[in-house]
Amino acid sequence: MAQTHRNPRILIVTPEVTYLPNRMGNLANYLTAKAGGLADVSAALISTLFDQGADVHVALPDYRSLFSDRLAPFLKKEHVTIQNTMPDDRIHLIEDRAFFYLDNVYASNGLENTKLALTFQRDVINYVVPRVKPDLIHCNDWMTALIPAMARQRRIPCLFTVHNIHTVRAPLSYIEDRGIDAAAFWHHLYYERPPANYEESRDFNKLDFLTSGIFASHFVNTVSPTFLLEVVEGRHKFVEASIQRELANKWYAGCAAGILNAPDPSFNPKNDKVLVSNYAAENHVPGKQNNKLFLQESLGLLKDENAPLFFWPSRLDPIQKGCQLLTEILYKVVSKYWNQNLQIVFVANGDFQRHFRDIVRFHDLDNRVAVSDFDEKLERLAYAASDFILMPSLFEPCGLPQMVAPIYGSLPVVHDTGGIHDTILHLDAAKNTGNGFLFKVFDSKGLMWAMDEAMTFFMLKPEIRKKQVARIMKESIETFNHEVTAKQYIDLYEKMLERPLINP
Repeated sequence: MAQTHRNPRILIVTPEVTYLPNRMGNLANYLTAKAGGLADVSAALISTLFDQGADVHVALPDYRSLFSDRLAPFLKKEHVTIQNTMPDDRIHLIEDRAFFYLDNVYASNGLENTKLALTFQRDVINYVVPRVKPDLIHCNDWMTALIPAMARQRRIPCLFTVHNIHTVRAPLSYIEDRGIDAAAFWHHLYYERPPANYEESRDFNKLDFLTSGIFASHFVNTVSPTFLLEVVEGRHKFVEASIQRELANKWYAGCAAGILNAPDPSFNPKNDKVLVSNYAAENHVPGKQNNKLFLQESLGLLKDENAPLFFWPSRLDPIQKGCQLLTEILYKVVSKYWNQNLQIVFVANGDFQRHFRDIVRFHDLDNRVAVSDFDEKLERLAYAASDFILMPSLFEPCGLPQMVAPIYGSLPVVHDTGGIHDTILHLDAAKNTGNGFLFKVFDSKGLMWAMDEAMTFFMLKPEIRKKQVARIMKESIETFNHEVTAKQYIDLYEKMLERPLINP
């Protein structure tokens, strides 16, 4: 009789997740800990794997304070009972007081975050991996970056996903004092200088967390194919030399890829509960107009359902997001299209916010430009109300607003870089192609050109605009979703394992 092989067992190690499938355990619905896109990607991947019958396990910190808000129906003793009776023990909560009382996924200072990362990895290495016995480990970001070295030592294939180009450093002695036996795999870690031996490096040669994860992993991916290539080619000076070099090594060895994130599925105008008028591609014109009138009234803008409305959805950060480009042309662009009642709405925090407020005050633009602090409900309403979003980022490891906006029928006006390049194609209505407006040169003239291109499209015949926006909305729903992202990760798992993830 032929031997039946079990499905490969996958252990996903992540510091955050938006949701887990109901059938993974009685508490799955309540284990929500999110700080950014990593939580959404982790949730989608785990859910897709589980739904397809994969043998998937999850290691996640036990953020009791965060989880307790969603555990209101349960008494404390019932919480413990349910937690200890999860079917198949697929959810592995790292139970340590370091996580119990956090108000956010990450602490407010770097040293505390390093301690949290080491506590998390200590229990994954010492307890979860020996118990689960995974065939493949998938680690995410610097808070899991020591695990690939352990995996390489134990000959377990390991995928390391770089979501954010951020790292920390610490000596081996500090790591070992937190309960991790790094001596067992120290030679698979990456240090500030080449180590002569273990003893020589233990106290005085700091290891680099993120670079160690890239260096030790069997395969690495970033959250954008183009951003990966930009880093490999050394086009971003903010990326540290060690990270650039090790990503390049993986790339040239054929062990690196880019897999785009995808928006939270709740971003959909058809069923978004925040909107005053829900709509789909087929009826987007009246739906967007109703939301536009409501937003205009709420923010004190001139009420005009036919006014071209631009929306700024990203934090006001001049280092990455390019908001300084818009300050240089804000008055010019509003004045140029004054008769069309062009309006700009900011729903974003950041130090640069005051510059836009000053411009609005100085030029008396209160009924044309609204500057608001970030608010999730207002953000969703602005996606639905706007005709265009502004995203002139200098660099973009992935980006989500440029994927969310066209789902709502709001076309991106963006700088051609990183994840934006992978998701936005310059619109050509005559050829029935494209979904936004791209400028190549990062300066205010480039942004002004792209906004002019958007306005040229806006002033086309209504039936042409309607057809193009409907097409873009439909294409975006089909392209920018977690199923597409999860499929790419599953393909990568199978490549690493050299066997199907699900046995027929």
